[in-house]
Amino acid sequence: MFQESLLSRVSERVSMDCDFIPRQNRLSRDTCLHSWQGLLYIMSKYENQITIFTDYLEEFPDTDELVWILGKQHLLRTEKSKLLSDISARLWFTYRRKFSPIGGTGPSSDAGWGCMLRCGQMMLAQALICRHLGRDWNWEKQKEQPKEYQRILQCFLDRKDCCYSIHQMAQMGVGEGKSIGEWFGPNTVAQVLKKLALFDEWNSLAVYVSMDNTVVIEDIKKMCCVLPVGAHTADESPPDSLPASSQGKGPSATCPAWKPLLLIVPLRLGINQINPVYIEAFKECFKMPQSLGALGGKPNNAYYFIGFLGDELIFLDPHTTQTFVDTEESGIVDDETFHCLQSPQRMSILNLDPSVALGFFCKEEKDFDNWCSLVQKEILKENLRMFELVQKHPSHWPPFVPPAKPEVTTTGAEFIDSTEHLEDFDLEEDFEILSV
Repeated sequence: MFQESLLSRVSERVSMDCDFIPRQNRLSRDTCLHSWQGLLYIMSKYENQITIFTDYLEEFPDTDELVWILGKQHLLRTEKSKLLSDISARLWFTYRRKFSPIGGTGPSSDAGWGCMLRCGQMMLAQALICRHLGRDWNWEKQKEQPKEYQRILQCFLDRKDCCYSIHQMAQMGVGEGKSIGEWFGPNTVAQVLKKLALFDEWNSLAVYVSMDNTVVIEDIKKMCCVLPVGAHTADESPPDSLPASSQGKGPSATCPAWKPLLLIVPLRLGINQINPVYIEAFKECFKMPQSLGALGGKPNNAYYFIGFLGDELIFLDPHTTQTFVDTEESGIVDDETFHCLQSPQRMSILNLDPSVALGFFCKEEKDFDNWCSLVQKEILKENLRMFELVQKHPSHWPPFVPPAKPEVTTTGAEFIDSTEHLEDFDLEEDFEILSV
């Protein structure tokens, strides 16, 4: 049992710590040791009532079950090293400290408030990895990586001039009603990424955030189908009307050129806790080859979920505070702290807060068509569906207008004067209830 091994390790460490008490002060040492042993006895006696240890499971069990990680399966008993290598290859973004103050006078650390922003960075980074390197790309410590990898990493450094930095995300959040230093929910992070992607010409992503639990095929096709380079001048916008073959005619339709799609689906899968009827469909999403995992967690804790084993979710945890890392003189980023080299954590899916955001990446149109087919087969078969997939834009909705880069060059953020003001913000980190 996890509790038994944990109690054993704690007991061993306590005994070692007590050895540092001078031997001549025997009474103090024995009192310290006996007090800790008494506490451990109580913990072991009532371990079934102590949930802190059962929420987060570190070691993988010895089982023949399959583990799914972002669309790939691993047989745990025979492919454990391959599984761990696959997980450690994901970019891992955590709290950082000692970066330049946000806005010049704001916080220089995101510890305590930036966990959901870091999870959003991880999901987007996985999309960029798939975009430039492919899902099968792997990372090895101290091994030279492709230049695209370094460029992806530099998009997320904690600097105001990096397009997806904590600085850019926090400032863009002001437009979503979030003060700098205030905790974000999964839907807010999705909206922020959608806006920031408009300024990212290198990756050139189309970011679609579903509304009212509904994904509209027609709108996505309209957003992602673009004319080939040279078909219109740089100062002209693509025409509102696309060829009939590209306007949502179904999986068989093709468009002149496809803009890689980051699809985010914010959901509320229950009221106060996740409804068990959604569990199987939720797990199916991690099996899809387009999967980017999910943003979510528990109140006060946001995690990036990347897969599952049985009814346990596997996640990367941003709640580690590391020192800011910048580009070196050679132009290379020391990337070791951007990969989690420890066994990933797990938690029961029933402990998941019902407010989540699913992520998917479709590099080509055929990937999106395949995703639509999988959703029809695995998600829409349920009586109580997680979300809806419709062909046409609902007539009662406002007209769909593909997002465009705004003319203004600032987000309009009002910067706080010092980090002391962070104490005034409400940091309970409750997940928001999503609504249109």
